[in-house]
Amino acid sequence: MATAAAVISARLRSFGRPAGTDSGLIQIGSFTRRVTTPGPSSHRAATEPLRLLFYFAIGVRKLRRARLMRILMITPGTRGDVVPAAGLGARLRSHGHQVAVAANAPYADIVTAAGCEFRALPGDMRHLANPAPADVDAPARRMRDYLRELRDYMAQAATGTLAAARAGTDLILANSVAPFACDVAEGLGVPSAGMYLQPMEPSAAYPPMLLGLARSLGPWGNRLAGAAVRAGPAPYDPACARIRRDMGLPERTRRAAERCRVRTGWPVYHGISPTVLPRPRDWRAGLTAAGYWWPAPAPAWTPPTALVDFLSAGPPPVFIGFGSTGMRDGDLIVTAVRRARLRAVVQGELDGSYDDILSIGDVRHDWLFPRVSAVVHHAGAGTTAAGLRAGVPAATVPVYTDQPFWARRIHELGAGPAPIPARRLTADTLATAINDVVTVPAYRGRAQYLARRLGAEDGAAPLLTRLGI
Repeated sequence: MATAAAVISARLRSFGRPAGTDSGLIQIGSFTRRVTTPGPSSHRAATEPLRLLFYFAIGVRKLRRARLMRILMITPGTRGDVVPAAGLGARLRSHGHQVAVAANAPYADIVTAAGCEFRALPGDMRHLANPAPADVDAPARRMRDYLRELRDYMAQAATGTLAAARAGTDLILANSVAPFACDVAEGLGVPSAGMYLQPMEPSAAYPPMLLGLARSLGPWGNRLAGAAVRAGPAPYDPACARIRRDMGLPERTRRAAERCRVRTGWPVYHGISPTVLPRPRDWRAGLTAAGYWWPAPAPAWTPPTALVDFLSAGPPPVFIGFGSTGMRDGDLIVTAVRRARLRAVVQGELDGSYDDILSIGDVRHDWLFPRVSAVVHHAGAGTTAAGLRAGVPAATVPVYTDQPFWARRIHELGAGPAPIPARRLTADTLATAINDVVTVPAYRGRAQYLARRLGAEDGAAPLLTRLGI
């Protein structure tokens, strides 16, 4: 009995015995929240039984609260930002938490299909996903217009974030383009943490993702460039400043807030496989990456009949799709597939119909990719993860931001040929890459090895541990 009582007592204390006025802190899981509580009674001995009963009741309440937290995920961006968050949300729900995902309206079905509550963020980032398509130069005026639209989008997302948080939450998880969510959390007095799909911390191991560089700058160059990007202006800076004014918070720039979070060890959970990106040695404490966050299962989902029929009509085809970057030149893709003399499933509309090429819309990658011979894609974080999980090799055509980095990692890991820079994409270069990725056995062997490694990882584990599960 004594041992059991000690365990119960320790467990209750870990979830927050009310503090005196000297600290004013309680614990929700491992996240600290500030409250105001009375100091100790002067008649401690006489009231000890009542005090113990009070602390026991408070401890049980906090324990239940820790296990049934209201968690709000802030996910401005495109489909690739929302799907992993919804998958993580489904995992959290399976442990009893109430999870809401704030995202743009086009992704409401993804959120609700995962069993999470949908809270709308105004705006739609799909037309902003690609600032400079591969076949179009980006003059200065066009880039200024793009940045203005991106700032407007972030302003709307910040307004929606505040509304979503005021609807009720105990913890806010923010993706890498939503630093204003941290300001909202500060204003409401709730804890927050990062929920990133890209490594944003300056490091010697990689160049800054926002620059979209196809190669490393070397250890010193990577770190210096990363620090310069973090210190520079960003499209969400005005949104962060406005939220702080609206909530009556002390004036502080986004850059100053980030420095503060770094100093205090603000936790950031990365939906990244350590097999694909081993933890850099110069990462600070509080940064974790234990594995990808997979899409929530969808038992009721059924593939299109035309796709099922096409797959069964011949050998496994190649998948070609470029995600949020948009459909590239359809004629170029058809020509490349014909020169490679292979069958293909192409995501996006094509002019005309073909016996050996099927055009499709959105389809679950976790269902389709294990049924194809290889994938050709833009190397977005989610598509990269899905291809490696399926154990199929990949040929990549990266466009911007983190895509060149993931494309290079696929090649360095031996799961595909060297990336094709988007501006160098032609029917000949694409046909050559398709032939290579299908006919070189080593690519498939490495992809299958990586799939086995990914299958043993649990990307949600660090957050579940932090929540006390």
